[in-house]
Amino acid sequence: MTNLMRRGLPALLLAALPLLPALPAVADSTTLPPAATAAPEPLPGAGALEQVLPLFDAIDRLPVAAEHREGYDRRLYKHWNKGLNATDGCSTRKEVILSEAVEAPQVADRCALTGGSWLSKYDNVTVIDAARLDVDHFVPLAEVFDSEQAPWSPERREAYANDQDSPDTLIAVTAASNRSKADKDPAEWLPSDASYHCAYAATWVGTKLRWDLAADEAERDALLGLAEDCPATVVTYEPAP
Repeated sequence: MTNLMRRGLPALLLAALPLLPALPAVADSTTLPPAATAAPEPLPGAGALEQVLPLFDAIDRLPVAAEHREGYDRRLYKHWNKGLNATDGCSTRKEVILSEAVEAPQVADRCALTGGSWLSKYDNVTVIDAARLDVDHFVPLAEVFDSEQAPWSPERREAYANDQDSPDTLIAVTAASNRSKADKDPAEWLPSDASYHCAYAATWVGTKLRWDLAADEAERDALLGLAEDCPATVVTYEPAP
């Protein structure tokens, strides 16, 4: 109707038109290209910073740069700190183990854990002894150092090393699988459980995007190769402060 008014339709003719109730807008998903439904926009007011991207698109967002290992020292990344609750006696490491339990363990003084069970996603192994678990930095600390686009402050390095604001930065896995991985990127190591490869690639990319970390050429090529077999996989992340 607004367009008709702009074209100069006489007011009398407009007045003669019957008034019709407004109809609700109906979205026709068949008119949308496939990519339009692959990465939904975040809901206003809830997780407004959260990004959801198809795996290929997320990989394309990674800056590409050569690695730089000179000067790396694991002690640059202070861990484990007192965790989210500084009064519970549990370090970040123990809090991650508790949060990922399939069956909750008993917690005694100084966060001593007994009982419980966990599923190690790297190798699909069920663990019933918390002492057999390592808490892995999904992107290893040495890889983070290699991938910093500019040197981080000590505070930012500690924030990464103890990041529980994302469910992906830290993961409880068997000590054997963690030590097999060591500081390797996806061009050099993948979980022995192949069914986890798509999720592994998505989590790796999401963690790098969250912390604004670069990827080298071999790493990027390996991720793109994984994405070929993961057409439905999406990457979800929220940029770190």
